[in-house]
Amino acid sequence: MTPIQLDKTYDPKTVEARWSQEWIAQGYFHTSPERSGRPYSIVIPPPNVTGSLHVGHALNHSLQDILIRWRRMQGRNTLWLPGTDHAGIATQNVVEKQVMAEGASRESLGRERFIERVWQWKATSGNTIVNQQKQLGESCDWDRLRFTMDEGLSQAVLEVFVRLYEDGLIYRGERLINWCPRCLTALSDIEVEHEDVKGKLYSIQYPLEGDPSTKLTVATTRPETMLGDTAVAVHPEDARFKHLIGKRVRLPLTDRTIPIVGDGILVDREFGTGAVKITPAHDFSDYDAGERHQLMRIRILDIHANLLNESELRLATKATPDTVAALAGLSTQKARIKVEQLLADRDALEKVEPHKMSIGKCYRCKTVVEPYLSIQWFVKIGPLAEPAIKAVEDGRIRIIPEGWVNNYFGWMRDIKDWCISRQIWWGHQIPVWYCEQCSGGFLRSTHDHRPLIGLDAKPIVAKSKPERCSRCGSADLVQDPDVLDTWFSSALWPFSTLGWPEQTPELKTYYPTSVLVTGLDILFFWVARMIMMGLKFMGDVPFRDVYIHALVRDAEGKKMSKSKGNVIDPLHVMNEFGTDALRFTLASMASPGRDVKLAEERIEGYRNFANKIWNAARFAHMYLDGPRSPLPVSQRTIPDRWILSRLNHAIKTVTAELEGYRFDRASNALYHFIWHEFCDWYLELIKPVLQVADHPDGPATRATLIETMETTMRLLHPFMPFITEELWQTFPHQGRSIVTQAYPMEEPSWDSSEAEQLFALIEQTVNLARTGRVLLNYPPGQPITCHLSHEDTTKQNLLNQVLPHAAHLGRGTFKNMARSSWPSHQLLRLVAEGLSVGINVSGEVDLHKALDRLDKQLSEVERESQRLSGKLNNPDFVSKAPPEVIADHQSRLRSLAQDSSMLISSERQLRSMLEPDQP
Repeated sequence: MTPIQLDKTYDPKTVEARWSQEWIAQGYFHTSPERSGRPYSIVIPPPNVTGSLHVGHALNHSLQDILIRWRRMQGRNTLWLPGTDHAGIATQNVVEKQVMAEGASRESLGRERFIERVWQWKATSGNTIVNQQKQLGESCDWDRLRFTMDEGLSQAVLEVFVRLYEDGLIYRGERLINWCPRCLTALSDIEVEHEDVKGKLYSIQYPLEGDPSTKLTVATTRPETMLGDTAVAVHPEDARFKHLIGKRVRLPLTDRTIPIVGDGILVDREFGTGAVKITPAHDFSDYDAGERHQLMRIRILDIHANLLNESELRLATKATPDTVAALAGLSTQKARIKVEQLLADRDALEKVEPHKMSIGKCYRCKTVVEPYLSIQWFVKIGPLAEPAIKAVEDGRIRIIPEGWVNNYFGWMRDIKDWCISRQIWWGHQIPVWYCEQCSGGFLRSTHDHRPLIGLDAKPIVAKSKPERCSRCGSADLVQDPDVLDTWFSSALWPFSTLGWPEQTPELKTYYPTSVLVTGLDILFFWVARMIMMGLKFMGDVPFRDVYIHALVRDAEGKKMSKSKGNVIDPLHVMNEFGTDALRFTLASMASPGRDVKLAEERIEGYRNFANKIWNAARFAHMYLDGPRSPLPVSQRTIPDRWILSRLNHAIKTVTAELEGYRFDRASNALYHFIWHEFCDWYLELIKPVLQVADHPDGPATRATLIETMETTMRLLHPFMPFITEELWQTFPHQGRSIVTQAYPMEEPSWDSSEAEQLFALIEQTVNLARTGRVLLNYPPGQPITCHLSHEDTTKQNLLNQVLPHAAHLGRGTFKNMARSSWPSHQLLRLVAEGLSVGINVSGEVDLHKALDRLDKQLSEVERESQRLSGKLNNPDFVSKAPPEVIADHQSRLRSLAQDSSMLISSERQLRSMLEPDQP
């Protein structure tokens, strides 16, 4: 083999740029239904087209890429289908800001021209995140890149909407919905983020009709909505108030009276005063109470969350003229302050107290969301949810980790109808038309210039615009202005991307997909909806497994945010430390149920791991210029047999852990094998063979070294694709790219319990010798003399086989002899698991300093033992920590106990040397 001179240091930028282009150019990631192998498919959670790669994407996509590269190398027919989401609200906001910066507005452009601008923006900027995904090394079939608004997916959306409507599962109704006054659109329940804030609890006096001296004190956190009150509720079993049920109170600040009702669902007798106001048009619980008691719904806010104008407010609420003049047009925040003042002026405000409360915010713009009475389109979700629950109950879908199953069931069993209409322009416009003749004409609302279509208007639902009204024949048809919730099209992603509603070869081959890798934050946004839609329209689940990974937080476990300055930009760290380092870091920290606490120092540590691998390859190439003879494994040296046995163990471990989605354990097994076993031990053990030109073991050792390096690169490739491809190319191999090579499989002939036992003796011997060297402060290069003995006769004999290796690594003369034959003086004896190593103590050793070093080590061991014992004795830690963490802590504690015993024995020995006359 011609010697290959690798660069002294690994340069990730050059390597990554070259291979990411080469892989795609050669079509290594492309597949087809005709390809051999059992199908294995993943559809990528489509990132927003407005997005840039963040660390959450990096985690999610790295884990998917590990699975796809692994399964591809196992010979499966793999499809990883990429795509992006049109992200209705987010994308519209981006383009609207551009338009405003030009001095125009969305309204001045008009719908058609504005949508053209969005498509223009998508063409120039919409592939930013796709290019960043390629930079991460994602082995998607980029020839199949999809977009939720491309032609095929749009056709699927139309098909699903029409079918659901025809099945009675889509309807239009007036309901209380979540409304974002910034984005000016409805939001579904799971698009609202809840936040605890410090608010106030207001106690307001409502005079009893006919007896104004008797007042019912009502507690509320939102006095600004009281003009929309239509009742006061008390608990029907509350002795303080039950005699008032059926009577009426006068609503302060208005000329209206409202009833007192008994409601055991709405009223908590322990909250506030025990009486609450009911405002059905501006509170979800009140809306339900209003339905139970058949109350009016009075809307007092406009779409901007401001109180109505004077004429509308007076007409709707019958508020007094001075109240109307004071409140009309105010924001809810300003109105709250004004109402407090008006009530205080009328002696109707009993008290105001601090009170913690939860407010909802828009998940996109973080504006406070208002419950808002509005006509919207809804999916009747109950009939779709039942089969989706059953699919998980009967095991057709596995949710991993299992701990999230109950979260899924809890949400699905309490699921509400899904509001699917959005009052924006960018998205799939609802395929519904109205005949202006049949509907008596359209009114124009005063606040947003949109058609205000009443519930009496008869919808015409079709996949394309009808030429005429089927009822009256008029051609005067207007399409519903709303668009569908972005998550509606995303819910169809696993089958729409494969060609549905056409029965394509791709759909038949790759559906159901194999696994969905996702974060908990979209379990309900997206995963549950995909399950419902897949079962409804494909008659089968959309995926077999759902792997839910944790969230990425900063090193202290805090949520990353730009305002806190704790965001880790994956593009920055990829540039700084290399993409492989970031990928391996994220995989190694992906423990189920535990958030990833990420720090740049961890990524830097795995950059060092990449450098370690590179240097190992450089070392190998220094000595590969010579004959190679792959002897039968049983005839090779102890180090060669041992490393193949450990490699085989790593192959079995990594494969098993990937099967169980334990990316952390698989990564740690790879790290331990490569850094500790291969680099730290094996490469050191074989130096005496490689560094002698005609050494008889040289040909077999060189063959073993090449075989181990090449196999290790294939084993590591799914985790660190760039460096493994670069190095694999430098060793003898078959094929053009590691991407298409076979993943290592267990090789029974490599297993060697004998070699493992012999190496254990080498390791124990060398570690004890090194401990003694440190205690006695012998320089690393100074030869030492060690005497060896073992209480087990069999192992005593085996020591003879390992003496040359122990002497090389321990840097000294090692003698195997019965304990009784050892020198009786000036010998420090260290013991571990039956093995004794005696190190000569020369007259140059400062015993006092040696004792100081030993005492320091003992203190460190004791501190660590106390720390671990404290954790293991903490019931809270034991109940929450994963079993493998508990086992690791227990193992370390046992090891520390052995270290402590050995150090205490060494201390006694050294003191006896200082005080030879003392018994």
